[in-house]
Amino acid sequence: MSLIRRVRDITVATLNERLEKAEDPVRMIDQFLWSTREDIIQAERLYQQYSAHGSHLKQQWLQAEEQREKRERQAMTALKADEEHIARLALQEKAMHDSRAKQYKELYEQSRQNIIDLEEQLRELRSEYQAVYDKREFYTARMESLRLQQRLNERFGGYGSQSKPEGMFRRLDDRISDMEVEARSLRDLRRAGQDFITQTGATMQSVIEQELQQLKRKLNKEG
Repeated sequence: MSLIRRVRDITVATLNERLEKAEDPVRMIDQFLWSTREDIIQAERLYQQYSAHGSHLKQQWLQAEEQREKRERQAMTALKADEEHIARLALQEKAMHDSRAKQYKELYEQSRQNIIDLEEQLRELRSEYQAVYDKREFYTARMESLRLQQRLNERFGGYGSQSKPEGMFRRLDDRISDMEVEARSLRDLRRAGQDFITQTGATMQSVIEQELQQLKRKLNKEG
């Protein structure tokens, strides 16, 4: 399962690299989510196959154990009846079933460990998918807020500013908005999976600090 994790790490790194260059980050995130969802579906199918295979191995192991105990009882019965030859035959079959039981038990334990690893991988994939999906929704909402703000600035940006041309304000606002989108998207989407979750607190504190400084500057201007 470590190979699967390495593949997922490469996929996340590729997403981060593409996000920095993408003209439409939301579309890029959607592609990542689709790919992750496909991985989850394939892992769930593999889990079902492993579970069925593990049940079969366990059944073979227990049947061999049962046959081994049965042959041992038959050997004891033969010895009590002074049928040593029959006892030897029963013990030979017991040894055969004992070897078979050990082989199937080993296969079952290996299969069980693989199932445990696969369960952990499924939990990681689902957690990663949910974290990226939540960030995608938040990012989309922020983009929409910026788009509406730009429309507001285009419509009313020149009112109350007679000393400067309206077009200059609009171009300046567009440039600042573009820089804000780039800076925030690169910061918030630098990491995928669980990195998104750990960055939320720091991002929120940064936004609060920026807003506090803006309020202070506004108060100073009004004063």
